[in-house]
Amino acid sequence: MLDKSSLEFLERLIITPSPTGYEAEGQKVWREYVTEFADKTESDTYGSALARLTVSNDVPTIMLEAHADEIGMIVQHISDDGFITLNKLGGSDSTIARAKRVTIYNKRGRVSGVVGNTAIHLQDTKNGGGKQPAWKDIFVDIGVSSKEEALELVQIGDPVTYTDEFDFLSDEIITGRALDNRIGGFVIAQTMKIIKRKRKDLKVNVLALNSVQEEVGGFGARMMTYRHMPDAAIVTDVTHATDTPGINQKEHGTVKLGDGPTVQHGGANHLALVEFIEDVASKNNIQIQHEATSIRTGTDTDSIFFQQTGIPSALISLPLRYMHSPVETASLKDLEDLISLMAETVLAMKPDQTFSV
Repeated sequence: MLDKSSLEFLERLIITPSPTGYEAEGQKVWREYVTEFADKTESDTYGSALARLTVSNDVPTIMLEAHADEIGMIVQHISDDGFITLNKLGGSDSTIARAKRVTIYNKRGRVSGVVGNTAIHLQDTKNGGGKQPAWKDIFVDIGVSSKEEALELVQIGDPVTYTDEFDFLSDEIITGRALDNRIGGFVIAQTMKIIKRKRKDLKVNVLALNSVQEEVGGFGARMMTYRHMPDAAIVTDVTHATDTPGINQKEHGTVKLGDGPTVQHGGANHLALVEFIEDVASKNNIQIQHEATSIRTGTDTDSIFFQQTGIPSALISLPLRYMHSPVETASLKDLEDLISLMAETVLAMKPDQTFSV
């Protein structure tokens, strides 16, 4: 079970804003925490953070990877009346933007705002009725009446997130903004914590990489992977739980909240490494689910596996309801099983471990 201090770290990590391209504050939180469980930490020029446990120069190096960024918005334009037009950062859904509280971040601090929503009584029925608006038609009200007043508080290019925070729906179910994928950073940090505690059983070097800019192309993972070239990589991200109303499981697969993390098959996922992970899950009685990959995983795995001569890679994912929304929802049981699976997989590796097909 996750202890109180671990859950406090999880909450702090999730509520610290880190929209893609602006991840510095969240990375400070992550690196400060994981330093206790690492021999060395480092960051690159764009802010990806890495923690290392070293056994020997003569054994393989295994990388555990997650991404630190979240979707968000950015200040695109300020009208003469002081209303702010947004653009998206990553895969933000404009359908859910209206009538939300938002926070704008800059060097001066935080500015509160609300996304305007014309009262239903005043809506043109041809354009209203819940249809998806374009981002250019969405505006933020920060309580000023002119562009000059607005520019005293914000500027073009300031990042924006929804104000929703972390909460428990029950003892086992958590919800909040940015579980995708700050919770991945939590997973690899907790995995390092377990491995450090069991260090006498560790036979390979370990890198824990918390990457930036996954939501816009996986760029952080590319940079750090190219720099360190591990012998294998285990990536963790969230995946769609498809157990809520209105989702076609024939099209999207069957993934249930509470039934364990998912192991992906196909695409960038290396057959031998996937089989190794499945064997570890079986031996440790860790419940897993399975997903099929068509062309891309849609995660940093796609940025890692093809570097230089190729890196055996595999993706283990946390089921998540309502992805890319302010109410992303996950199971603590799945979270604990995911951490256990990643830790036991690394600890099961031998000093001459290789993966080939």
